[in-house]
Amino acid sequence: MTTATAPDAAAPGALAAAAGTVEVHCPQGDWLAVCTLNALTPGRGVAALLPDGTQAALFVDRSGQIYAIGNRDPFTGAQVLSRGLTGSAGGRPFVASPLLKQRFDLATGECLDDPEVSVPAYRVRVRAGS
Repeated sequence: MTTATAPDAAAPGALAAAAGTVEVHCPQGDWLAVCTLNALTPGRGVAALLPDGTQAALFVDRSGQIYAIGNRDPFTGAQVLSRGLTGSAGGRPFVASPLLKQRFDLATGECLDDPEVSVPAYRVRVRAGS
């Protein structure tokens, strides 16, 4: 499950301040600073290289919720999900791969078009004042 929290924030999962550093919880257990909060724009993804050589794709929606999923499209093997189009289906936020258009749930990583396929979903937090 992907969540974003900001220290001293009123609501976990929402953008709490205009300044801060977005961090991703890596599979190795460490938090990795990825970008400033200002670098995230609703509807556009940001790719980040993780210490194990994999990539994460970060997104923020218009309500301020931050998500991070694997950047690798499992259908093609290309690192492109950060370049996909965002939307929602049945109340579930997703990114559509720019290649074959499969949709991936931003909260869980599940493929909405093939439930047997998924990408990793990462926890996210905002470190205020960084």
